[in-house]
Amino acid sequence: MATAWPRRWERMRAADRGTHRGAKVAATAALSAALALLAGCAAPAHPDGDAYRLAAYRYVLLGEVHDNAEGHRRRLASLTEAIDAGWRPAIAMEQFDRERQADLDRARRERPGDVDHLIAQAGAAGWEWPLYRPVIALALRHDLPLIAANLSRDDARGVMRGGAVFSAAERERLGLERPLPPDLAAAQTAVLDDSHCGHFPRAMLPGMLNAQAARDAVMAAALREHAARGVVLLAGNGHVRRDIGVPRWLGGKPADVLAIAYLEAAAPDEAGAYDRVVLVPPVRRPDPCGAMRQTPR
Repeated sequence: MATAWPRRWERMRAADRGTHRGAKVAATAALSAALALLAGCAAPAHPDGDAYRLAAYRYVLLGEVHDNAEGHRRRLASLTEAIDAGWRPAIAMEQFDRERQADLDRARRERPGDVDHLIAQAGAAGWEWPLYRPVIALALRHDLPLIAANLSRDDARGVMRGGAVFSAAERERLGLERPLPPDLAAAQTAVLDDSHCGHFPRAMLPGMLNAQAARDAVMAAALREHAARGVVLLAGNGHVRRDIGVPRWLGGKPADVLAIAYLEAAAPDEAGAYDRVVLVPPVRRPDPCGAMRQTPR
């Protein structure tokens, strides 16, 4: 039974806060409406792009609900606008595992401009690649560096089980040599419990927290390597949160970072977690907690 939880966690987090439940609905709707009003007042010229001057930041973190096509479309429009205006950042993607960087670079050399070949050679299973094809094409069209930023699922499982995924030197470089800060652990615990519909297996908590921290630390390290030219991270909304995501591991000046979420609804615990929230219409999908509502805790 224990081995099923990592797979269930991956499936539930795939929507990346795409659904909300029961008692949260009223508070979520009220907060979402307030954020929408604030967004409309803050950026009348262009709600997603030039009003926030993406090129002015060293690190630009753009979130997503993984299966929401409208969110992908709006994010692409903002990125395209900035790049067409002359910005030339590196593009780091959660969807490519770090060990596939060599495959990604080789695919670009073999067939320059061929998005499908690149995905076939370097892309991992489990992603809806048609949604990412346009942003990869944008990077190839402008010859931007594409960065394989993520920790693989196999390595994440290794971290969960206490395996030696990182050397001592790499743990120090990533900032993983110390215990997680209590506020980070507490906030991530709440997120994990919510993503498991309130049925999170407490025995797995240390491993799950370490795996999530490792993913964010690895992505942060990938960004730092390209900070001089400017770098964009494309990742799930949870990873771009300032309080518990990649920004916690970046170091440097908070003013160098812009974190924008593309949310279907904003939960109360997400207030202040991002610099900017763009609300997009929700995708209809099965309730991931439906089968668990009658299960005793």
